[in-house]
Amino acid sequence: MTDDLKAHADRLRELHHADEMLVLPNVWDAASAAIVAEAGFPVVATASAAISAMLGYPDGEGAPWREMFAAAGRVARAVSVPVTMDAEAGYGMDPRELVDRLLEIGVVGCNLEDTDHRAGGLVDAGVHGERLAAIRAVADDAGVPIVINARVDVFLSQSGAPEEERVAEAIRRGRIYLEAGADCVYPIGVGDERAIATLVAEVPGPINGNTRPGVLDLTKLGELGVARVSYGPRLYREALAALKSSVEELAP
Repeated sequence: MTDDLKAHADRLRELHHADEMLVLPNVWDAASAAIVAEAGFPVVATASAAISAMLGYPDGEGAPWREMFAAAGRVARAVSVPVTMDAEAGYGMDPRELVDRLLEIGVVGCNLEDTDHRAGGLVDAGVHGERLAAIRAVADDAGVPIVINARVDVFLSQSGAPEEERVAEAIRRGRIYLEAGADCVYPIGVGDERAIATLVAEVPGPINGNTRPGVLDLTKLGELGVARVSYGPRLYREALAALKSSVEELAP
């Protein structure tokens, strides 16, 4: 089992450095995971906002962690490709418990936010870097080098700050997180092309971006040098919108 998980972790890491951009249409259950895998995508990624909504809870660690892990475990069992979990801010778990629980459900990657959902606001970058380093050490000791996608929440939490200040802070945090052992940096919420290009140039590791309808598509993100693109809860919301439309057509 450990050998299989290690092979999946190694493959996931390799895809962050491939010539072709890693595209992740995020899923929320076993059925959506199977659709993504059957379409030929080499990795399946969960979306915490979508899973939380499916379970009836708000995003931002509003759902019980056991339910979140159970849902991600069902995703992992449904496919034969590597699975990475949006683990939000880690649910207050110490590094060993977090790694153990990820491996127990067959997951080889995780998103980890630098937001403190209990206190509100961003975690100190140095403190968060130490946590990432501890998670990296535990995962390596377990024999499965889990792929850590370090989410930088500057563009969400400091929306009123000048753009150049947020970019500079995202670069600072991204460098700290990569030095601590993260594999990819995810500056969620950044949508300006110049800001993305600056982040790609100044952060010495893969950058995770998001498309924006009518503004940023996969081609443009590829041209900017983004290594990984995720969709978060967008596909889940589109699926619900389609369901709503179909139901309304049937309504008396």
